[in-house]
Amino acid sequence: MKRVLQRWLAQYFSTEEAVLLSIFLVVSVVVVATLGDVLGPVIAAMIFTFLLQGVVNSLQKYGLAKIPAVLTTYLLFLVAFISALIVLVPIVGRQTTLLLKELPNMVYQLKELFSSLPEKTAAYISPEQVQILITRMSEELANLAEQLLSLSISSFPSILIILIYLFLVPLLVFFMLKDKDILLGYISNMLPKERQVMTTIWDEMDVQFANYIRGKAIEILIVGSVSFIAFLCLDLKYATLLALLVGLSVLIPYIGATLVTIPVLLVGYLQWGISNEFAWLVGLYAVIQIIDGNVLVPLLFSEVVNLHPVAIVVAVLIFGGIWGFWGLFFAIPLATLVKAIYNAWPRAELTAE
Repeated sequence: MKRVLQRWLAQYFSTEEAVLLSIFLVVSVVVVATLGDVLGPVIAAMIFTFLLQGVVNSLQKYGLAKIPAVLTTYLLFLVAFISALIVLVPIVGRQTTLLLKELPNMVYQLKELFSSLPEKTAAYISPEQVQILITRMSEELANLAEQLLSLSISSFPSILIILIYLFLVPLLVFFMLKDKDILLGYISNMLPKERQVMTTIWDEMDVQFANYIRGKAIEILIVGSVSFIAFLCLDLKYATLLALLVGLSVLIPYIGATLVTIPVLLVGYLQWGISNEFAWLVGLYAVIQIIDGNVLVPLLFSEVVNLHPVAIVVAVLIFGGIWGFWGLFFAIPLATLVKAIYNAWPRAELTAE
């Protein structure tokens, strides 16, 4: 056993760069797991910077100097950022409040629906089995309603944290855009001179992360906007809130779309029952999901996501468990990073003994 371990260490950790890369990865995981929430504004600013860097590059291609291009891009970002705060946030907040107020009535309607199940399903399921199912679902609904109604100001991020995000994120975005080369130079100086493997990984992941973040932003915008238009045309209650949830659900591959389907169809059923409007809602929502999965995702991420669906789900579970929301957001690029590290890791050729 000792000999096998020695050969394995000699093969994969025989170079200085392999050892330093191992230490860097371990430290990174520890920092992310322990300080992920503290670094939230920095991570959010990095995401916006990735999104905006493409705009800066495009303006420079059209002949604009770097500083004017950065300032123009940053002003556009501020306009969009402030507009979202003024328009979107109040609407979503108001609809969330209305939904929480109406939740007890929705739970009551569902209980009434469950109560009628024994008569409708007598030919397929025994009344005792139906009653057990109704009791269990009623308990779960009651627990869910109690948890949602017990939400208070203390359950949400404090006003101080929100103000920190609102102030720090735009500030950090500006400096990351303006001083991108300087910041990358600082990081480069801290790395060893011989870093062929790190350079290979960085060259691949720089493009991967940028394309993924920009593609995901476009996907959220398209899916959320189309969902909002569809819900608005159908006069569905809480259209803005539900459309926002549908848009954000694309952050979590496979799992997100499944989870957000429940509130969308539930609100539609409680509003209309089994009717033509509900059928239109089911049909339009299915079309949106099909187009997203079969058109948008291949089009936006054809060169980014080269992972098996099982690997994607495992990455979502692992990184989401370690890092919460940011782990879910970066699950696919982080899984791609793991794959890139594995492929580029230096391996020594061992002679047979």
